[in-house]
Amino acid sequence: MKEYGINVIGEGAQIFEPVALGFPSRENIGKNSFTGSTIGHHAVLRSGTIIYCDVVIGDNFQSGHNTLIREKTRIGDRTAIGTATVIDGNARIGNGVSLQSMVYIPTNTTIGDNVFIGPNAVLTNDRYPPSGCLEGPVIKNGAAIGANTTILPGVCIGEGAFVAAGSIVTRDVPDHMMAIGTPARIRELPKEMLKSRKK
Repeated sequence: MKEYGINVIGEGAQIFEPVALGFPSRENIGKNSFTGSTIGHHAVLRSGTIIYCDVVIGDNFQSGHNTLIREKTRIGDRTAIGTATVIDGNARIGNGVSLQSMVYIPTNTTIGDNVFIGPNAVLTNDRYPPSGCLEGPVIKNGAAIGANTTILPGVCIGEGAFVAAGSIVTRDVPDHMMAIGTPARIRELPKEMLKSRKK
């Protein structure tokens, strides 16, 4: 394991080489004494994981292979980040979150607890690039986002809401509703989904 800065790793961590912790952000390049990564107890860090400085992660975290987590990101307990997923910094991610393979999370994104984001989903944060006005999406507790979806900047996915696979979401999705299509339309959740949520 390659360490930069001052890192804290909880008990029971399993680390599969190569892994880099505390990788310096631009302002810390060339420095030795800066806040690195803080990882909770019982983490599993798979090979290729790179976690930047000033990242705080809770207990029972898992990373897939070649996962990148940029600086000033906060991640709760029992969260899994899939293979080749990129979290581009200054993100807030809650407890019990599952990000599948090749998900992209941009700067200034907020993700609540117990959120599922399917493979190849892309969240964005600049509506008129390159404007420099970066406003990531807000994904509320219990939301589920299907594979190959695109979420536009500043969009809020409501609590318990679903986004169907392949959708492009250009506007807010209310709590416990479904977004489907390109551009996504808002619909009631199918009865089958409502039943499975109540179990």
